[in-house]
Amino acid sequence: MHRTRLASATITLAVTLVSAGCATDSTPEPQPADDTSVGHIHGLGVDPADDTLYVATHFGLFHVDDSGESTRVADRWQDTMAFTVVGPGHFLGSGHPDLREDLPPHLGLIESTDAGKTWSPLALQGEADFHILEPTEDVLYAYDATAGRLLRTEDRTSFDVVLTAPLISVAARAGADRLTATTGEGKLISIEAATGETRELGGPTTIYLDTTPEGALAGIDPDGVVRVSDDDAKTWREVGSIDGQPAAFTISEQAWYAATESAVFRSTDAGKTWTPVL
Repeated sequence: MHRTRLASATITLAVTLVSAGCATDSTPEPQPADDTSVGHIHGLGVDPADDTLYVATHFGLFHVDDSGESTRVADRWQDTMAFTVVGPGHFLGSGHPDLREDLPPHLGLIESTDAGKTWSPLALQGEADFHILEPTEDVLYAYDATAGRLLRTEDRTSFDVVLTAPLISVAARAGADRLTATTGEGKLISIEAATGETRELGGPTTIYLDTTPEGALAGIDPDGVVRVSDDDAKTWREVGSIDGQPAAFTISEQAWYAATESAVFRSTDAGKTWTPVL
């Protein structure tokens, strides 16, 4: 796939804009005239109940069928800034309410157990606007953009502060005592989960991270170049690329998914080739 590599100054600017745009976006966008518009994409997830894709956006949560047709779930216009799938039909999210709802501007941590049809508050409603939700088997890491804090919770109702720093993405593995994250400048860092101590890792400028089913790290840079590390971010190998600056990135058992601002791509060969699905 053709791509253009940006100069280092442009890469830094692009990463800064991604971080700043997320950090300052505190109110829902006006609804578009076309109510089928997906709008700006913030998150991706695959429901293991039926292996179908869900896309979290400024204009609601969308279900994408096998033909690439997208449908807004339950006609809800909730601005879902963070989104993750934690079980069959079981989603966690955050962001800003549908303008028709009488709710605070920051939703805190919310939960759906019916594949996004309805949502219930879990914690910090009116206080936190999470832009990262990174679950493991027994812990959830959540980044609150209103205060720039990475939080940790085991029960999804009470939280401990891990550190305060501008972050774009966090990758965690079950049982691991260290996290890997990207900063607001696109730098790779290691975070000690217990103490919040950080260490710069070097390596390529990276926006989003996730872990593969095999336990490796995968990252995507401002150009859309996808890389994989099998040695805890010590070295990286380029495996493929999407067409455009990424807006979201996730890896499931079924496939890898990445999004630009308004398009979604899928890879079934561990990031080597990417096919548009939306």
